[in-house]
Amino acid sequence: MPKIHEALKPIQWLIGTWESVTAQGSFPTIRDFSYNEVIKFESLGQPLLNYEARSKNPISGNPMHLESGFLRIKPGTNEVAFMVAHNFGLVVLEEGTASDSGLQLTSKSVDRMSFAKDPAVKAIQKTYRLNADGTLEIQTAMETSSTPLTNHLIAVYKKKD
Repeated sequence: MPKIHEALKPIQWLIGTWESVTAQGSFPTIRDFSYNEVIKFESLGQPLLNYEARSKNPISGNPMHLESGFLRIKPGTNEVAFMVAHNFGLVVLEEGTASDSGLQLTSKSVDRMSFAKDPAVKAIQKTYRLNADGTLEIQTAMETSSTPLTNHLIAVYKKKD
């Protein structure tokens, strides 16, 4: 197991594999839905965490979404940047701040492949919170080319390792 970089202290609590206990999605242009998700934050000894999330349909077990990226911290600060690529053709750079029990992130750039499905995602805001019971809660708001910033996802995870 690699040594954890000193700069990661403010986000060290994220390291590990987390499995959803509850995960719900909604948006004005789609039907409400549930999903199961496993997310993983891994340290390789650098001042960043490798990240992967895989979600699936809770009834059929079919894959729904995959995203991967890097959560980087500016050494000596609580400033973070989260670069994430989504399997449906979206790439997002979010920036914000970290604390001992949370992250606040806002998209700084959002781009997509030329043949991605409309409407286009225009902005993302995320809040990560480590709850008193040890669960991780992630809330995601999204703005598209046809809908203003709106709550989209809320999920609660339990650490597996």
